[in-house]
Amino acid sequence: MALGAVAVFCGSSPGTDPAYAEAARLVGRTLAEQGTTLVYGGGRVGLMGVVADAALEAGGEVVGVIPGGLFAAEVAHTGLTRLHEVGSMHERKQLMADLADAFLVLPGGAGTLDEVAEQWTWAQLGIHDKPSGFLDVGGFWRPLHAMREAMLEAGFVAADAAGVVTFDADLTSLLARLARPARGPV
Repeated sequence: MALGAVAVFCGSSPGTDPAYAEAARLVGRTLAEQGTTLVYGGGRVGLMGVVADAALEAGGEVVGVIPGGLFAAEVAHTGLTRLHEVGSMHERKQLMADLADAFLVLPGGAGTLDEVAEQWTWAQLGIHDKPSGFLDVGGFWRPLHAMREAMLEAGFVAADAAGVVTFDADLTSLLARLARPARGPV
């Protein structure tokens, strides 16, 4: 399947390692160069701002989805192709899921985990059939990958549900995986 739009979940701060921002720049630029629309949380700060700016600088289409409270707090990116203001974080996740063909996860904190966990759950429940991929920058997602394997081994996640989530340190490889949803652990 061709990836018309990819939702990127990532930190609203830049993190401590410059490699995180470099990975966000690479993701934004690469999606734009491939003609893939970037859908993201709509912020101008942290890795969110970096990925959006890189896509815009490369001529890409960037769609932001931001809850009204964050818009009012002046963290919204005002230079996007489109910016949707929604009423809640749940509405944000729903609209991002509706707009995207797949989900790509960069380093981030609790909000990033919340966003991707909900998408993984929705795929597991059959609400959608969209894969999630973690770009493992410097081993950042290695503990979560191990946790996914532990959940699989302990019988809390079935193999097909585990396969909806993939991990890769190489962006090109990860995007290829997202373009053809995996089934079974990868």
